[in-house]
Amino acid sequence: MTKIILVVFLLLSGNVIAQQTTSQDTLHLKEIVVTGTRNEIDLRHLPLSVSVINEEQIKNSYDQSLLPLLTEQVPGLFTTARGIMGYGVSGGGSGGMKMRGIGGSPTTGMLVLIDGHPQYMGLMGHSIADAYQSMLAERIEVVRGPASVLYGSNAMGGVINILTKKQKEDTLENNVRLGYGSYNTVQSEVNSSFRKKKLSTYISGSYNRTDGHRVNMNFEQYGGYAKVGYEFSDNWNAFTDVNITHYNASNPGMIDKPIYDNDSRITRGMTSLSLENNYDITSGALKLFYNWGHHNINDGYYEGQEPKDFLFDSKDIMFGLNLYQSISLFRGNKITLGFDYQQFGGEAWNLYQDGSEKELVDKTENNIAGYIDFRQSLGNIITLDAAMRFDHHSVTGNHIIPQFGMSIYPIESGSVKLIASKGFRNPTIKEMYMFPSQNPDLKPEQLWSYEVSWKQRLLTEKIVYEISLYYIDGENMIQTVPIDGRPMNINTGKIENWGVEFSTNYRISKLFSISANYSYLNMKNPIIAAPEHKLYAGVDFSKNRWRASLGTQYIDGLYTFVTKDSNIQENFVLLNASVSYRISKQVEIYAKGDNLLNQKYEINLGFPMPGATIMGGVNIKF
Repeated sequence: MTKIILVVFLLLSGNVIAQQTTSQDTLHLKEIVVTGTRNEIDLRHLPLSVSVINEEQIKNSYDQSLLPLLTEQVPGLFTTARGIMGYGVSGGGSGGMKMRGIGGSPTTGMLVLIDGHPQYMGLMGHSIADAYQSMLAERIEVVRGPASVLYGSNAMGGVINILTKKQKEDTLENNVRLGYGSYNTVQSEVNSSFRKKKLSTYISGSYNRTDGHRVNMNFEQYGGYAKVGYEFSDNWNAFTDVNITHYNASNPGMIDKPIYDNDSRITRGMTSLSLENNYDITSGALKLFYNWGHHNINDGYYEGQEPKDFLFDSKDIMFGLNLYQSISLFRGNKITLGFDYQQFGGEAWNLYQDGSEKELVDKTENNIAGYIDFRQSLGNIITLDAAMRFDHHSVTGNHIIPQFGMSIYPIESGSVKLIASKGFRNPTIKEMYMFPSQNPDLKPEQLWSYEVSWKQRLLTEKIVYEISLYYIDGENMIQTVPIDGRPMNINTGKIENWGVEFSTNYRISKLFSISANYSYLNMKNPIIAAPEHKLYAGVDFSKNRWRASLGTQYIDGLYTFVTKDSNIQENFVLLNASVSYRISKQVEIYAKGDNLLNQKYEINLGFPMPGATIMGGVNIKF
């Protein structure tokens, strides 16, 4: 099977390697990103590896969640799943994200941002996978490697930055998407975007549900997003937004160890205010954000046990401020100074049937940091980059985070990037103060990452190829081990990973484009949910009113269970396809199928994934 997949990959990639970027007829030489510097920058001058998912790719995925698309399109990134829809939290939850084997379980070492604002839970420190819906996103930028020098703790493995939608032209546009498919799955979304001169708005709402492919695996979600922007002048603009999602999820437990009444009721919210400036020699922003959440969880019970007489309840918050300004002192120069402040925490308790409560934790922590990033281009040959962050945490103290890199352009169409960067992660409130494994003396996790990459554009930019080689060395990784007869979190783990990644996109003609990406990960110590081999290859067809795509994903060496004595690995092949037809300018119908080979496989141990599934629907614009 491996040989077959490799042959398919070679046929689809056309023996070229290129970065996944866009599906337009030509690829633009200047690909602008913001996540690697907080300001707009030509990707050629950025030493970091960044993958970009554009609006067309998001739209054509026909999925309410962004994570399946990211898993396909970003080399080195893998996300766990347990069903057709819904990730959940707590025991039996999925949606864990790892980049090059870094992320943790749950995800605390991979940072998710919305417009640059951190999105992890204040108490547990992990991202909430079900909050990242496609209705939010106009574009996604993924930094493949440490970004702690700019974003601090939790960006140890990388960053996923969801850039929200905005209306660019003076008009009113409305869109409705309705879909229905296997296991009584419903997807629905309605949005409206408006712009009148300097004022722009975007409003969206969604409802999604499924019965799930197993008994007691139902999932239901409500979401809403609103954004208002105003351009005061050519140099100043502001926007404010709010995002709320609520979902109800049930976990049936492992197939050979079912659990009953393991239900979650989760509400997450985010609001922000940004003021941005942009002049010829200087640009920057002031950003304020506030995140909150309420979790109500029934941990359930196993066969032969009595139902629990309490529910787990928690409320968490995160308030933050980002202030940064860049200035160009002379030709080819840019210096960025930044300041970050965060306050996060919350409270958790057990709520008993008689109305009494038992407090588990009530804790708030603070983090303050400053950083400087210096970049200098020397003619058209080389760009040097050096950055440093000074970070102070109210519990773990002071940390200095450096980063050094350069981009070299030996030929006009190609560039070499080299970077050495440090990443770190502070222990969470949960790890230090909650549950029997708590340890208030934990130190931050830390690692060094070294990477070299080569990128080139060919055939009038219709082909782009990129290949990266990296090495990661980490220490003080937090693990739970038995100490004096009880589990305890301690800084005992080490990580030594190295790997190779490449990606390709070739626009053959106006009708066809092909894309592929592959990542190889070598781990000295096996890590759950980090596959050794990950391959995706796809072909897209578009003519007149028709559009169709076919993609295959191959996963090999995926650990689902790791102990000193034994390991369990999975490998599988997924074939997915979609087709759409535009009936008129206002109406489009679509159909998609996942796992069309009806493969039997698991990503989370004991949670068999669904077989072949189908979904069909309609998009209406007016």
